[in-house]
Amino acid sequence: MPFLIFGIIVLIIIIAIIANVKIVPQAHAYVIERLGAYYGTWGTGLHVKIPFIDKIAKKVSLKEQVVDFPPQPVITRDNVTMQIDTVVYYEITDPKLYCYGVERPISAIENLTATTLRNIIGDLELDSTLTSRDTINDKIRIILDEATDAWGIKVIRVELKNILPPREIQDAMEKQMKAERERRARILDAEGEKRSQILVAEGLKESAILKADAVKEQKIREAQGEAEAILTVQKAQADALRMLNEAAPTDRIIQLKSLEAFEKAADGRATKIIIPSEIQGLAANVAAIKEIWKDDSENRIDKPGK
Repeated sequence: MPFLIFGIIVLIIIIAIIANVKIVPQAHAYVIERLGAYYGTWGTGLHVKIPFIDKIAKKVSLKEQVVDFPPQPVITRDNVTMQIDTVVYYEITDPKLYCYGVERPISAIENLTATTLRNIIGDLELDSTLTSRDTINDKIRIILDEATDAWGIKVIRVELKNILPPREIQDAMEKQMKAERERRARILDAEGEKRSQILVAEGLKESAILKADAVKEQKIREAQGEAEAILTVQKAQADALRMLNEAAPTDRIIQLKSLEAFEKAADGRATKIIIPSEIQGLAANVAAIKEIWKDDSENRIDKPGK
């Protein structure tokens, strides 16, 4: 019987020891109280607490955490009421302050976020609120981070998840956006038409320039041809004179050439022609020669046997 009681006592002691051996997982911390007062913070690893004396007051996660707060009604400076919901990213840097600094810390962060958001949005107009999300996020984060230092919490970033203006404001914004898109479309059409007309005008201009260049080239070639023809004629005349000079023509030949020139002149439209005396004598001689040749030809015809 005594052995049974001893065995039971030993078993109770072993169970008590096992029950008071605690393993703190990674990225966690345990806040320990001894006799109701803060004793210490256990980090990652194996720990043993004294039964009935030590107590785990709070188990704290040291990971980055995210809390999504419901939409909050806010009023802008131009008296537009809208709904804005925020998302806060934070982490616990001091488990002791987190445990004893504030009651219900998440609720405290939510209320502080709502009041800070109302203060910031109240200084902005609707258009600025819609286009200044980054500025609003930074302002809220700075204010929350300063306020939560005493709670052992570090606010990493704050994001405005949704900004919902009233329905009539949304309808007006949609109409404005539609009008702006139509205006841009008309501007693009006008610019396209302008560009098209410019291209057509440039094409006509280039065509006219090419036609003028073609006419110019044609006239230049015609002038060059006429100049070459004149040069050829002049060269031929010069060659003829040179050959005549080299042949040493007699006065009779010169008179015959003069007679030929006179015949060409007589074919013109001149109504009055002055004939030099030398050409007149030469003409008489030519006429006489022609008569002699004519009589001789007739005699040969009449007397074929001679």
